[in-house]
Amino acid sequence: MKSPLLSLPGAVPAEGVDEGVAAHYGDLFREQRALADGTGFVDLSHRGVVTVSGEDRLSWLHLLLTQHVSELPAGEATEALILSAHGHIEHALYLVDDGTTVWAHVEPGTQDALIAYLESMKFFYRVEVADRTADFAVVHLPAGSIAEVPEGVVVRETAYGRDLFLPRADLESFAAEHGPAAGLLAYEALRVEHHRPRLGFETDHRTIPHELGWIGTAVHLQKGCYRGQETVARVQNLGKPPRRLVFLHLDGSEVHLPVPGTELRIADEGPDGRKIGFVTTSVRHHELGPVALALVKRNVPTDARLLAGETAAAQETVVQP
Repeated sequence: MKSPLLSLPGAVPAEGVDEGVAAHYGDLFREQRALADGTGFVDLSHRGVVTVSGEDRLSWLHLLLTQHVSELPAGEATEALILSAHGHIEHALYLVDDGTTVWAHVEPGTQDALIAYLESMKFFYRVEVADRTADFAVVHLPAGSIAEVPEGVVVRETAYGRDLFLPRADLESFAAEHGPAAGLLAYEALRVEHHRPRLGFETDHRTIPHELGWIGTAVHLQKGCYRGQETVARVQNLGKPPRRLVFLHLDGSEVHLPVPGTELRIADEGPDGRKIGFVTTSVRHHELGPVALALVKRNVPTDARLLAGETAAAQETVVQP
């Protein structure tokens, strides 16, 4: 779904899964600094919007999600995952309940599969699941923003800012009143700075929540059964995840960033050494320079210097080995 804000001056379209919104509006670092200072907004209108209404919505979702939501207070934001039977991550939902309806935004293009799964699990529960992507656009206001939220708009507020479920028809008027707009690359740079994983970027077909630090934030360990819980409990109580998320400081002298999927090796073993992981997201940060998130094997020494392709990289621990 192409955003009307791509018509703003300087807008350069994003590519890949984020196609449909602006990657930037002509000045990546200025846009990052604006967000870090609590000004502007980010157009996330390409993300899917799913609602669940009905008397049983919270108790029903509690049975399906990794998060404890059966008593979720109205207005309190949370995030949750849906796992496969083997504990691998299939969906990530960013939730808030407005007192009558649970609102969630999800990765672009994943809402159809999510809704199909939810519909298959309704049984006798009094719930209604709806795709509201065509009617509502997600807009992000950064932490510290004093922008006024239009009356009646559902807000999901976290430490990183506020996500608004804005009527799509109001997107252009909102932009005119709340600019300047910041592109998705600025938003992603701050996401990487805060070590926040993203479905489809930090995950692959075998990722489990422990590898990305989602235990506690998106996975509640003291709740009832849900699909994949056995794997979560076994790894938490008896073992360690096979991989772990790390934050990389990349050699700033390199012109090009290592692209997602770039193989990681231990620098002392040289460019022909054994593969020990791969880059998941790489960005240019306005203060930190070129940085990245990556997945490495659990037993990689935390002080080992790495090579991302041919680019030198120093690691910071995100998930403990």
